[in-house]
Amino acid sequence: MAETAVSLAGQHALPKILEAIKMVRDLPKEVRDITDELESFQDFINDADKVAEAEQDDGRRHRIKERVMRLREAAFCMEDVIDEYNISCEDKQPGDPRCAALLCEAVAFIKTQILLLQSAYKIQDVKSLVRAERDGFQTHFPLEPRLTSSRGNQDVTWQKLRMDPLFIDEDDVVGLDGPRDTLKNWLTKGREKRTVISVVGIPGVGKTTLAKQVYDQVRNNFECHALITVSQSYSAEGLLRRLLDELCKVKKEDPPKDVSNMESLTEEVRNRLRNKRYVVLFDDVWNETFWDHIESAVIDNKNGSRILITTRDEKVAGYCKKSSFVEVLKLEEPLTEQESLKLFSKKAFQYSSDGDCPEELKDISLHIVRKCKGLPLAIVAVGGLLSQKDESAPEWGQFSRDLSLDLERNSELNSITKILGLSYEYLPINLRSCLLYFGIYPEDYEIKSDRLIRQWIAEGFVKHETGKTLEEVGQQYLSGLVRRSLVQVSSFRIDGKVKSCGVHDLIHDMILRKVKDTGFCQYIDGCDQSVSSKIVRRLTIATDDFSESIGSSSIRSIFISTGEDEISEHLVNKIPTNYMLLKVLDFEGSGLRYVPENLGNLCHLKYLSFRYTGIESLPKSIGKLQNLETLDIRDTGVSEMPEEISKLTKLRHLLSYFTGLIQWKDIGGMTSLQEIPPVIIDDDGVVIREVGKLKQLRELSVVYFRGKHEKTLCSLINEMPLLEKVRIDTADESEVIDLYITSPMSTLKKLVLRGTLTRLPNWISQFPNLVQLYLSGSRLTNDALKSLKNMPRLMLLFLSDNAYEGETLNFQSGGFQKLKTLLLKSLNKLESILIDRGALCSLELFSLRELSQLKTVPSGIQHLEKLKDLYIKDMPTEFEQRTAPDGGEDHWIIQDVPHVRIWSEDAEEPLHMFGRSHH
Repeated sequence: MAETAVSLAGQHALPKILEAIKMVRDLPKEVRDITDELESFQDFINDADKVAEAEQDDGRRHRIKERVMRLREAAFCMEDVIDEYNISCEDKQPGDPRCAALLCEAVAFIKTQILLLQSAYKIQDVKSLVRAERDGFQTHFPLEPRLTSSRGNQDVTWQKLRMDPLFIDEDDVVGLDGPRDTLKNWLTKGREKRTVISVVGIPGVGKTTLAKQVYDQVRNNFECHALITVSQSYSAEGLLRRLLDELCKVKKEDPPKDVSNMESLTEEVRNRLRNKRYVVLFDDVWNETFWDHIESAVIDNKNGSRILITTRDEKVAGYCKKSSFVEVLKLEEPLTEQESLKLFSKKAFQYSSDGDCPEELKDISLHIVRKCKGLPLAIVAVGGLLSQKDESAPEWGQFSRDLSLDLERNSELNSITKILGLSYEYLPINLRSCLLYFGIYPEDYEIKSDRLIRQWIAEGFVKHETGKTLEEVGQQYLSGLVRRSLVQVSSFRIDGKVKSCGVHDLIHDMILRKVKDTGFCQYIDGCDQSVSSKIVRRLTIATDDFSESIGSSSIRSIFISTGEDEISEHLVNKIPTNYMLLKVLDFEGSGLRYVPENLGNLCHLKYLSFRYTGIESLPKSIGKLQNLETLDIRDTGVSEMPEEISKLTKLRHLLSYFTGLIQWKDIGGMTSLQEIPPVIIDDDGVVIREVGKLKQLRELSVVYFRGKHEKTLCSLINEMPLLEKVRIDTADESEVIDLYITSPMSTLKKLVLRGTLTRLPNWISQFPNLVQLYLSGSRLTNDALKSLKNMPRLMLLFLSDNAYEGETLNFQSGGFQKLKTLLLKSLNKLESILIDRGALCSLELFSLRELSQLKTVPSGIQHLEKLKDLYIKDMPTEFEQRTAPDGGEDHWIIQDVPHVRIWSEDAEEPLHMFGRSHH
C-alpha cells in the first residue's frame, strides 16, 4: 500500500520536475525576451506620462499619474528579476562535469539550480503583472497607436562639440553689447574703493552668460580672482571655504588645514586678499543676508577691487549699500525678435554647412522663437534641440505645433520652464536617464565627466556599440546632452572632450520635478527626511542623522554627501545590511572614516568610490563584490589592498595613486582592468608577466624604471594594443630610457618620459594620434623639434628639467600646426628661441619658466595670431627688464598678446600684467 502511494506521488511529481527542468533550460531565452519587453514597456510608460501631462482636468490627471506610477513599479520589478538572474547565472551552469566532483560542489550546483528556478517563476509572475498593468491602463485611459518619430535619432560625432552651451561663446552672444561694455567699464575703471556690482534679471535672461563672459575677459587685470556659485541653499562656512579653495587653486597652493570655524576662515581669506587688487564673481545669489556672511572677508584695499554678483532679486543688490558702493545692472529687456532669431540660428544651424537658416524654415523658426519670449536660455535650449533634427519643414512644423500646444495646456507654467521640459521629452530614451542623473547631485554641482560616465555604465544606461568601449559610448551620450544645451561644460580637456560639467539651475529644477514624479531619485538633507515614494530608485543622503525607513529593495544607488562631518557608525553599517541590491555606492568627499566588514553583502555593486574620505584600509570582504567595475580609492589613506582583490575579475578601473597597493602576483587574472596604480618592475619578472596579461589596459605608469628593465618593458608595451596613456619615470638621473617600440600604438594619446634619453626615439613621431607629450630630464642635444614638428595631432608639448640641452630652439615654418600649449621650464642651456612665420599657428598658451640663460623674448612671437596667454615666471633679470611695459626694448613684441603675466623669482604676485585685453 505504502509502495503504491509512493509510486503515485512520484507519478504526480514527475510532470512538475520536468516542467521545472524545462523552465530552467528556457530561462536564458525568457530573460532575453523580458529584457526586450522592458524597453517597449518603458516606451509605453513614456507615452502614458505624456497623456498625464496633457490632461487638463486636475482630478483625471491625478488618477492617470497614479496608474503611471503603478506602471513604473512594474518596470522596476522587471529590472529586479533581470538583475537577480544575472547574479544567479554567475555560478556553474548545467553540464559542468566538475560540479559532481565533490559533495560541496554538488550542493553548490543544486543551490544554483534552485535560484535559477526561483528566477524563472519570478519572471512568469512579473510578466503577468506587466500585462495586467498595461491592460488596466489601456482600459481606463486608452493610448493611441505609437507613432514613429525621428526625435533624437540624428547623431553628430562628439568631435563637433566646440563650446560651453549655456555660458555662450563670446562670438555667439547677441543683444548684450551695451550691458557688456557697461559691466567691463565698472569692473576695470572708476573708483578705488571696493565696489559691489550686481547683475539683476529674471531666470534665463542671460545674467550668468554676461557676468562670466566679462569676468573671463578682465580677471587677469587683477592680482587675485575667484568664481563662486552660491545657489539657493548654502552655508556661510561652506561659502568661505570654497572662496579660500579657489584663491589657493589660482596660485596652485593646497588649502590650509585645520581651518574649522568662521573666524579662522574669514582671517585666511583676508590674508590672501590683503593688499591685492582682486575680483570675485558670486553667481546666483538668492539671499540678501549673503553680504553679511562675506563682507568682513572681502577686505577693502582701496585699490579698485570688485565684487560681481548675479541675482534674481534686486533686494540683494540693495542690501550691500549699507557698507559698500554698489552699481546695479538690470537685464530687464528680453532680446528683440531679430536678436532672438540670430541667437536661435547660431544654435539650431551650428552643424550646417553654412550655419544660416534655410529659406523654407525661416517662417517656422520665427514662430518658434516668438514662443521663447526673448529669453536666451529658452532660445538656446530649443535651438540645441532642433540642431539634432533633420532640417525639413514638415518635421519642424510638427515641433512648432507641439510647442504651441504644450504652452497652451500649461498656462500656469512660464514658457521657459515648459520649453525646458519639452527639450527633455524630445530626448532619445537612453539620454533621458542620463540627464535625470544630475538630480542626484546638488544644485550648481560641478561633476567630473569620468565619474559621471562610470556611474551611467554601472546603472546600465550605456548600451554596447560595436567597436567602442562603454566609456567611449558614454562620452557620446554626454556630448549629445551638451549639443542639445541641456548640460553645460565647466572645463574641456585639451583634445576637446568634456572634463567637468553641470546643469543650469533652471534645468536642475526641471529635473527635480521629473524625478519626483518617476521615483528616479530623491535628495535627503537635514530639512527633509521624508521619502516621497515607496519606489525611490536612487538616494542622496546629505545628513548624518538620516533614520528614515525605506523600502530597501527598490534602492539601486546611494550617494553619501555629508561633507566633512563624520558619518555615524549606524548609517555606515546599515547600508550593506539593508540595501543589498545596490549598483552604485558613492562616498566621495564625505566624512567616512572606516568601511563596514559586511561590505561583501553588496554582490550587485558595480561602482564603489571612497575618494576624498578618511578611510585607511579595506576589509577582506571586498573580494565578494564580483560584479564591481570601478573602485576609487584616490586621495584616501589606503596603502595596501587585501589579496582578495584578485577575485574581482570584472573590475575595469582600479583608481589609486599608491604604487605599493597591490600584490602583483595575483593581478594577472583581473583581465578586465583598464586602469591600475603605478607599476614598479621587479627583477624576477613577476610584475611584468602579470601586467602583461591585462590586454584591456588603457593607462600604464611605470615608476623607478632602470635600464636593465628595458627589454621586458618594450615587450610589454608592444603587446598592449589599446594603451592611451603611458608614463615612464626613472629611478634616478643616471638611468637611461632607451626603448624600442615596434607597435603602431594607434590609440596612444599621452606620453610622459621622465629620465635621460640617448636620442629622441624616432618611434614617438610615428604615433598618429598622440595629443600630449611630456619630456623631463631627457638631456637631448640634437634638435628635438625636427622629428616632432609634423605630428598630426600633437596639441601639448612640455619640455622641462633639461629635457633639451641645446642653445637654440627653432620652430620652423609649417611645424606644429595643431599645437595649442607649449611649456618650457628649466632648460638651463637655452639662450634663444626662434619662431619662423607659419610655425605654431594654433598656439594659444605659451609658458616660459626658469630659463636661466634666456635673456631675450622669443623671436617671432608677434606672428602667433591665436596666442591668448603668455606666462613668464622666474626668468633672468635682463629678460624681465626687456619685457617691462615701462620702456622694455622687447615689450613691443608681446604687447598685443591678450593676457601677459610676468612673475619675478619668489614673488607671490605678478610683477606685470598687460596685453591687448587690458587696453
